[in-house]
Amino acid sequence: MTAKRQVAEELAAEHSAVLGGLLREREALLATLDRVAALNGTARLIRESIGTHSGFVAEITAPEEAVIRWMSGTRTDALQDLAVPIGQGIGGRVLALGRPVRVNDYVSSPSITHQFDAQVRGEGLAAMIAVPIVNGTETVAIAYAAMRERRDFGDDAVKSLEAIAGEAGRALKLASVAEADRATALSAERLRMQSALHDSVGALLFSIGVQVRNLHEDISDNPALESRLRRLEGDVSAASRALRESLLALSESSPERALPVELAEHCRSFQARCGVPARFVQLAPVPRLDAERTGLLVAAVREGLLNVEKHADALSVVVSLLPSEDGVQVVVADDGAGHRGEEPGPGTGMGLRSLAERAARLGGRVSLVRDDDDGCTLRAWVPEPCRRR
Repeated sequence: MTAKRQVAEELAAEHSAVLGGLLREREALLATLDRVAALNGTARLIRESIGTHSGFVAEITAPEEAVIRWMSGTRTDALQDLAVPIGQGIGGRVLALGRPVRVNDYVSSPSITHQFDAQVRGEGLAAMIAVPIVNGTETVAIAYAAMRERRDFGDDAVKSLEAIAGEAGRALKLASVAEADRATALSAERLRMQSALHDSVGALLFSIGVQVRNLHEDISDNPALESRLRRLEGDVSAASRALRESLLALSESSPERALPVELAEHCRSFQARCGVPARFVQLAPVPRLDAERTGLLVAAVREGLLNVEKHADALSVVVSLLPSEDGVQVVVADDGAGHRGEEPGPGTGMGLRSLAERAARLGGRVSLVRDDDDGCTLRAWVPEPCRRR
């Protein structure tokens, strides 16, 4: 082998190793952005990292119930889709206490209830640990590690399982944000499709219908042609009804999805109108709001963008949506010169004064401040319904 060929092969091997590493990182990243993949991977990681015979994960499907969905190292389907109410078994006890629970032999342990002894025996399990998987302050799932013989799990095993649960909680948080982004993008695409269909196909069907009706009125001495025109008119009418039903289906959106979609549309409209880059960012999923609170936040963003257009001389604008203080907040931040000669505040401008009054009636608040770097930031916050301050 020549020296030149050897160098080439070594370089190819090095590039192949780098590419393989990048592909593995990509797969890991995609897993963290998908809830199912994250939890399924957690079950496998429990078994491999702690060295137990099996690992499984239950997701919280109701305020007081978890269901075992993802398993690794199991021999049967005895535990698959098993519903675990709060307080029952080892998982239900974790759900009730919010802390780890361990037993050295499940079916004989006096510290838990025994509604699920048959399923545990069917899988052949004995020693078991369960810990909560937390997203923020809320338990969203339960992680289990189990052995097929009696064993006294030590504190190190509990800490290892808690560390894995912590990573799973962070992965779920990323997955929830990614899911919200995907749902928002899908809703925005549905809205664009609805508008495009209405403007193109809808207009075309209307035009065809008008022409058919005009022809029908002009032709009175050709029964065969009149019959064909009547059938064509009926087909156009049926197509129009089908289009209206499709447009209605495309427009359906839940309130929490409609809010980010509408804010993103306002940003796009502002950018098209002014030529100033405007970006919408949803920092985390937001709780469901009623129409009045949603309307206030939309009006605040609209007013903020209007103020930027009229006064700010900005190069860019960022509109943010996020949960905050048991409520929802929108922020419109620009990097422009601000309201020259004015001192921004809650009462600056008729539009802002009106927004501040509306927000106060809902227990919320609106503020406009000049930033240190000469930009301006408008904030509007409303509490969740029934959480007034």
